[in-house]
Amino acid sequence: MSDDLTIRDLRLEKLAKLRELGFDPFAVERFDTPTSIADLHKRFDDLAPAPGDDGHPSPEDIATKTISLAGRLVSLREMGKAAFANVSDGDDKIQAYFRKNDLDELQPGAWAAFKLLDIGDHVGITGYLFRTKTGEQSIYVRSLTPLSKSLHTLPLGKEKDGEQWYGLSDVDQRYRHRNLDLVAKKDARSMLLNRSRIVSAVRRFFDDRGYFEVETPMLQLEAGGAAARPFKTHYNAYDMDVKLRISLELYLKRIICGDVPKVYEIGRVFRNEGVSNRHNPEFTLLEWYEAYANLEDMMSCVEDLFKDVAQKVFGTTELHGLDFGKPWHRVDMLTAIHERSGIAPEELRDLESAKAAMKRVGLPTEKENNLGGVIEKLLEHFVEPHLQEPTFVIGYPIETSPLAKKDPNRPGFTRRFEGYVLGREVCNAFSEINDPIDQRERFEQQLGERAKGDDEAHPMDEDFLFALENGMPPTGGCGIGIDRLVMLLTGAEHLREILLFPMMRPDKPQGDDDEDED
Repeated sequence: MSDDLTIRDLRLEKLAKLRELGFDPFAVERFDTPTSIADLHKRFDDLAPAPGDDGHPSPEDIATKTISLAGRLVSLREMGKAAFANVSDGDDKIQAYFRKNDLDELQPGAWAAFKLLDIGDHVGITGYLFRTKTGEQSIYVRSLTPLSKSLHTLPLGKEKDGEQWYGLSDVDQRYRHRNLDLVAKKDARSMLLNRSRIVSAVRRFFDDRGYFEVETPMLQLEAGGAAARPFKTHYNAYDMDVKLRISLELYLKRIICGDVPKVYEIGRVFRNEGVSNRHNPEFTLLEWYEAYANLEDMMSCVEDLFKDVAQKVFGTTELHGLDFGKPWHRVDMLTAIHERSGIAPEELRDLESAKAAMKRVGLPTEKENNLGGVIEKLLEHFVEPHLQEPTFVIGYPIETSPLAKKDPNRPGFTRRFEGYVLGREVCNAFSEINDPIDQRERFEQQLGERAKGDDEAHPMDEDFLFALENGMPPTGGCGIGIDRLVMLLTGAEHLREILLFPMMRPDKPQGDDDEDED
């Protein structure tokens, strides 16, 4: 820690000297950057002045082809009265050449200011493009404007031929200080920015299909729409306890009841549950609802969404060994359980026989108190790990699907599917209940489960039932966790890789070796 303080003190001294020279970086409010560094490289031959007979461009060409750019110094090599530096704008970098005589002639004191710069500082430079003797595209600097002073040593490491060494490798520090991760690790930066590109592509997909993007309340009297424990807080203005939403569903359906036929929302939801490499209590959820559509329409929409987003963001539908350009597999839940476990569908007609079958295949039954829970546990254990290709599992039990229409051809089951890829759930969809009598009965069944101790059972929501009683057309709806969508499309192994600011425990004091969350 003392070394860091020493570096900080030295850099504060350099900052003071910059100010004495009239180059205070923090006094600058803006710097004109008309183009990106990547664009400079792409248009280099058009933007660079032509060298004359002496190898140098004419003053007239320099004047007409002067360019400016700003970025962070990521490398620095001094050679007496000249120096080379690499300047990065985050996405690309370019070599800059500084020469004492030219700088001081055109901008008195600039060389002395340059000598006070460190790797990590932001600078603005103007000059002209040229190639070095080795052919490297570079900018010949004619004026310098310091724009910030980094008071710490950035973990930039070394780079050659696209590979990096000695950079930021401490995972805890990467997640805790994401600004360093964005600066120092190209792969991490790309993955995090691809999240934003994916969300933008999702929005364009639904906007192009005529959906309205809406916003619904985060603070709710009854947090419904999913089986989860909510976070609780207090509304001081109304002196009442409220819950943070666990889903977007019930308010979006209210909008469908208002004869807005296509709606979607991308919003944060909060579920007070465990943390893992694939679960975070605060996450981003996409839900959409379409009037006069059913379960099969939702399947087509999911297929189109994955295909469209993959193509728009990555330029291909084939990612990480998966092809999202092909139709997804469709399997019946009970059939899949039978094929993988040997348990026949007729064994899953009542709780007693289902628990007996569950026990026969070696699974514990003590915590199972309804038939739907047994069936979904069998699915989770025997079927889900084998669903590697994009697959829809269709036909979920009524006990675990309190918002899905009953299947008229299969008593005890609903018109619901979940989508799986690489053995993990990626979406959940229904033909939605629009019968207020049926919905009230389902909520009452859920209250019974809550009375038995299931604190994740769905609450009674009278306001939502009133909306249904005013009339809701037949509707298809679907929800996708944006975090899981991003992990899937980017190939991320851990949820924190695609969250800019994941929740972390407070930084541990030195000597505290307790591990953070998994």
